[in-house]
Amino acid sequence: MSQISTGTLFIILVGLILLSGFFSGSETALMTLNRYRMKTLARKGHRGAKLARYLLSRPDRLLGLILLGNNFVNILASAIASLIAMRYYGEAGIAIATGALTFVILVFAEVTPKTLAALKPDAFAYIAAYVYTPLQKIFYPLVWLVNLISNRMLAIFGVHPASSSGDSLNADELRMVVHEARQFIPGKHTDMLLGILDLENISVEDIMVPRNEVTGIDLNDDWNDVEQQITNSHRTRVPVFKDSIDHTIGMLHMRKVLNLVVREELTRETLESLIREPYFIPEGTSLTRQLLNFQKNRRRSGLVVDEYGSIHGLVTLEDILEEIVGQFTTDSSIRNAGIHAQDDGSYLVDGSTHIREINRELGWELPTDGPKTLNGLILEHLEMIPAPGTSLLIANYPIEITRTYKNAVQTARIQPQLRTEAETTENDLEVG
Repeated sequence: MSQISTGTLFIILVGLILLSGFFSGSETALMTLNRYRMKTLARKGHRGAKLARYLLSRPDRLLGLILLGNNFVNILASAIASLIAMRYYGEAGIAIATGALTFVILVFAEVTPKTLAALKPDAFAYIAAYVYTPLQKIFYPLVWLVNLISNRMLAIFGVHPASSSGDSLNADELRMVVHEARQFIPGKHTDMLLGILDLENISVEDIMVPRNEVTGIDLNDDWNDVEQQITNSHRTRVPVFKDSIDHTIGMLHMRKVLNLVVREELTRETLESLIREPYFIPEGTSLTRQLLNFQKNRRRSGLVVDEYGSIHGLVTLEDILEEIVGQFTTDSSIRNAGIHAQDDGSYLVDGSTHIREINRELGWELPTDGPKTLNGLILEHLEMIPAPGTSLLIANYPIEITRTYKNAVQTARIQPQLRTEAETTENDLEVG
């Protein structure tokens, strides 16, 4: 290099620094590239996205190529910078060149291009993909050798790059993606997507109509009472039993019954002919599984039973769909009538109201990992039957018992959640 002029060396040095910046920036861009946007563009025929997807299918090879080029360029730049400095300052120029080149590479070949690539990864990555695709083929033997040694070392620690599946998402990660996409997806659609993801974590016990609220038809009653029960039914499908719901003999579709009523053909015999055998659901069944079971068995409702066969409640297809799309039937409005807003900002809530219903209606966070109803939550917390006027605090929600009957809480007054000390301090800092 002694025959090369200093001016030419300066030009080569600047070119090497720019190349180093390209390698550094493209590495950041490709590694931070949104994989799902890239796959979408690739399916639409975007050439750069297709090349980037191919390169990222084996990130070990891509990194090997990038680092090979980056290190070669940096080492060559260091040698040229040292040569230039020695021409001006002699032996002392080596130290000067080391310090100056370190600063220049840090600013112009590392921090600046990597920051730009992190902020605009798509444009940077797809341009780089056109460069790296032929380079990977040209330098494949050298890259293969580097990766062979590196992968053998990683295998000692149980890491195998070829079998990596970094693009897959678990349920929690997918839920976070949906949350972050709220600005691009209508709010109602986002809630529906989250509702679908939550189905696996919700069991039929969480949404069922409790046993004491299930209305049905008792065939052992007087015929006039049976007709009255049919008239007052709010559900499309109701259980039919003898004496008690524990002796359920089937389910009855009320639309078919009403057709007989209109034609004045309803009798005890014709009523019994319409009864379909009951469908039982084990407690603890997830809503995802039960939705599939309803579809498989062509049923729209079922009775929830425990391990001893005792009936705990009733679940319908509409109840599950409401967990996804929100309330849309008159049945839900009847059940949600247990929540009454008060002038002072509190709510009078019936003890039989499901905690999930309360949280969904009011946007609260009462615990749902234990009892399913407000009455059960209060009794579990107190470990006794409370008297009216008893106050307690659950999950930072002040609750006052307003009425009890026999062994259950009938109504309770609940105040909105109190702010914690940390939240109060944080809000005060924001105001300040």
